[in-house]
Amino acid sequence: MDLFEEKGIKPMLIYEMQEAFDSDEYVYELKWDGIRCIAYLDPDNEYTDLRNKRDFKLLPRVPELENLHKQVKQKCILDGELIAFKNGAPDFYEIQRRAILTDPFKIRISANSVPATYVAYDIIYLNDEEVIWEPLMKRKELLSDVVIENERIAVSRFIEKNGTYLFELAKEQNLEGIVAKDKESKYWFGKRSRDWIKVKYLKDADFVICGYVLKENNMTSLVIGNYIDNKLEYKGHVTLGVSLRKLNQYKYKKINESPFGYVPYENEEAVWISPELICTVTYMPNENGSMRQPVLKSIQRSL
Repeated sequence: MDLFEEKGIKPMLIYEMQEAFDSDEYVYELKWDGIRCIAYLDPDNEYTDLRNKRDFKLLPRVPELENLHKQVKQKCILDGELIAFKNGAPDFYEIQRRAILTDPFKIRISANSVPATYVAYDIIYLNDEEVIWEPLMKRKELLSDVVIENERIAVSRFIEKNGTYLFELAKEQNLEGIVAKDKESKYWFGKRSRDWIKVKYLKDADFVICGYVLKENNMTSLVIGNYIDNKLEYKGHVTLGVSLRKLNQYKYKKINESPFGYVPYENEEAVWISPELICTVTYMPNENGSMRQPVLKSIQRSL
């Protein structure tokens, strides 16, 4: 089977730890807050194909990347992430929004206003051969040699040994965290191991959207909760990253009463909705376990 022709690659998965660490056996990279993406690139045949981890074609959503094949020296398959930068930092909501757009006009507008970038951090296939059995550091050399960087494609940088130092830098910049990778690691399709370890500063948690509150200056705050022992319990609000326009992209049903069975304090003006939407919230954890500076990351319908 030729990987380039068959497609369907399941990318290597990442183990998660809570504490950063230093080791001579690992290299450390920033954790990019984007959409995992496998890039199939062939400069000789002028071919670019971008697919997510479920093998869904992404190039129609990011047409500004249609010429990525011109930025590699040889036919290859790369592993990396699609990123949308806003104000100098990755914006996960923006790239997620791009991934679900279907209207050609809106896609063109977004491609011009917030163009996507592909950040490559591994290589799977080069010049008709798999390179998954090569150690990571050899694959890093191959990756750096084959990619010609420009504003639409970059190779992820790494440092050796000093994981805690890079993690502290990520914290200072309010980035998601870092990934530690064993220098000798092979590339294992669809498997999770301690060969790749993520250490996240910004944590993620899922909540049920129970309603929203319209505030001054056209701001909207989501009322969120979680099921505990099969009972929906109030967990507060998230405002940053929220807009009524964003919420209205998803179908929901307004209801007349609070789904909690009571109206939580300072929610008297809330518009209640059926608890069928889930939101992922990114936040900085406090020592007492509460959320500091919560930001809406994504919304999806509950299964």
